[in-house]
Amino acid sequence: MHAQETLPLRRWSTDAVAPSARLDYWVGAVCEGFLDMEVASAQAGFGAELVSAPFGGLTLNRVQGSAQDVYRTRRGIARSRQDCHYLLCKTDSAWSAAQGAASARLLPGDLLLVDAGRCYEFHFDSSCSTVSLELPTAWLRRWLPEPAAVTGRRIDGSGTTGGFGGALSAFVRQLRPELALAPPAPAALVTDQLGALLALACAPVPCDEHTDRSLRARVHQTVQARHAEPGLTAAAVASGLDVGERSLHRALAAGGVPFASLLATVRCQAARRLLQDSRFDRLTVAEVGRRVGLLDASHFVRVFRRTVGSTPAAWRQGR
Repeated sequence: MHAQETLPLRRWSTDAVAPSARLDYWVGAVCEGFLDMEVASAQAGFGAELVSAPFGGLTLNRVQGSAQDVYRTRRGIARSRQDCHYLLCKTDSAWSAAQGAASARLLPGDLLLVDAGRCYEFHFDSSCSTVSLELPTAWLRRWLPEPAAVTGRRIDGSGTTGGFGGALSAFVRQLRPELALAPPAPAALVTDQLGALLALACAPVPCDEHTDRSLRARVHQTVQARHAEPGLTAAAVASGLDVGERSLHRALAAGGVPFASLLATVRCQAARRLLQDSRFDRLTVAEVGRRVGLLDASHFVRVFRRTVGSTPAAWRQGR
């Protein structure tokens, strides 16, 4: 496989091959441009592009394309033992990742650092469009003496929890491969700025009322997105947000709404929308419950009555 080159850019695009060969081509592009990794996708009409350029001892990469799952396996590590880390930032939609015991659900703008020498997996549910920076481990250790304390964990890029995550996210999003064609400043100055912001963003942020308020907003957003998952727990939400379960409960308690009440409210709001819309009259009450994450029909009726003040059937009849 050969990349198209406009020095110093390298570009791989599935447009170069027939649709039936695109996923295989993309696996080869990922292995050549990044690391030896496995890629799977069930999306029809799959397509993707990787653009890459060296810059100041780092490598700037931009990926665009279809939903996919990416795996760095022991076999892949044995075949390609690069001593580097990758810093990823995705802004168009949420995604999830895991490395070792750490797992994270990342919201648009969040960042993730992974170690190429350890297994990891990425799950891009709707697109893989990402800025990905290859950081040699020797360079990274100048700024983070112990990268393992951060790898696989969400770095908040919203700027709402305090710290420098928002500044880091905004800076990383500017580091596209095309920057290498016309650097706005000496490369060493740009990469030093990246290292300093990364060190600041990964420093502990004292917990305060502002932090609790931000965490509550993130929990609410996550529950809205995941309420249809049967058996959703506070522990699962906390793990996806890369916070301790105790921190999650403390933040919600400070806002006066415990997790169980929040989840019940969000599920019942979704159920009310289905029950109120005549287009969903074909759904039984039990099916409405299943669609909002409550698989047991009797339990759904009890939760709905306790939260809304009437049964689902009465709510539908009285619309």
